[in-house]
Amino acid sequence: MDEQVRESGADNVGLVGDDATLVPADYYDFDGPQYRLFRLGTYYDPARDVLIKNFDVDQRADDTGIRAFHVSVSDGLSVKNIDVIGRHDSGTWGPALFRVTDSDGSGHIDGLRITDGADWQTQTPGDLWRGPTGILINNHDGSIRLDHCVVRNYPDNGLYVTGSGSVSVVGGLFQNNGPVNVRIGASRATVERTEFVTDQRSPYYLAQIPMRFDYADRVVVRDVSIDLTAPNGDAVQILDDVESAALRNTDIDIADVPAAGVVVKSGSGPVSIVDVDVDMDCSANAFRLLGNGGGVVVQDCRIAGSASGENLRHAIRCERDNCEFRALTVDQWGGGKRRGIALLGEDYTVYKCRIRCSDRPVSAYGDDIWIEENYLDSYSGDESIRIGPDADSVRIKNNELPDGIQDAGGRNVLVTGTTY
Repeated sequence: MDEQVRESGADNVGLVGDDATLVPADYYDFDGPQYRLFRLGTYYDPARDVLIKNFDVDQRADDTGIRAFHVSVSDGLSVKNIDVIGRHDSGTWGPALFRVTDSDGSGHIDGLRITDGADWQTQTPGDLWRGPTGILINNHDGSIRLDHCVVRNYPDNGLYVTGSGSVSVVGGLFQNNGPVNVRIGASRATVERTEFVTDQRSPYYLAQIPMRFDYADRVVVRDVSIDLTAPNGDAVQILDDVESAALRNTDIDIADVPAAGVVVKSGSGPVSIVDVDVDMDCSANAFRLLGNGGGVVVQDCRIAGSASGENLRHAIRCERDNCEFRALTVDQWGGGKRRGIALLGEDYTVYKCRIRCSDRPVSAYGDDIWIEENYLDSYSGDESIRIGPDADSVRIKNNELPDGIQDAGGRNVLVTGTTY
């Protein structure tokens, strides 16, 4: 194909391949705008009930790569079993754009595999800034579900979503895309049973973050695996315009290059982090809870590994108020004064946690702190709890503290039923 097929406002359109392969012309031989093979519908004149399935897009020739499918529907989008083969090295738009324009409309993308990546703009004949996006969903008002999609090595995000609709990512693999593998701004965002891998750092951009949520009424992440063997950015970022978020049953492995596990930015709403395991060998925070915003509950989580405190001291750094830490297990045996939890705001509960680290397990520097039924041990024999000079109203009840308490001048400190 060396020119675009365009149809706006079409209804009941099916493009179904039977062992079919689409071969786009290269950048120099494509006739007209070097952007798309198929453009079905526009934002202002969408199509309806569009089916696309069973195609290979072969762009293995030099200087080849194009947006194969650019589809805007009011309702009824179905995309199945699409493979994009070959490096996208033309410097034009990425392989796929989808949107649903009706707030009651829906779409389903199942088995879109874009695995050979794309080149940075300086290596291509086209001048697209940075390079192409793997899957783009923008100006999106309905709901879209992506099942079993695979996107690797795209320079301008693997999946990028904007709009007032909802998006679900279920299964699949996102690997080595930058600056973010899955970046979502939507009314509701769900990511589940999906694998994220960063095992090859790109020299062209500053980050390859697995997940970033720019804005949403509700974010849900569950049953997700994140493997950062060559980390180049935090594992999960929840930004200030997220109204609420829940992370469940997720595994995060971070090698020995500083990158945080979960970062909750100042201004975000309430967040719950439950049954999240972080195995980290880098000197960074497993959980970083920043600034003002809704309360955070961290429960039944495990943090382990040889992370040191040379770069960032604490496994958990909490600056925001009204946070609870329940039934946590923290084991950080690296050197460099690696510490457990830093409580820097107001109104905290630390309950039934088991924390062991090379330096002190708990730094209580804020106000209205309740610490009950915990085992807090330092590998180096430093204090189990340090109470800062500006702390006020610290209650320590029924704990086992092998290394005792260092009180640097806190006010209204009460210790009961605690063994040393």
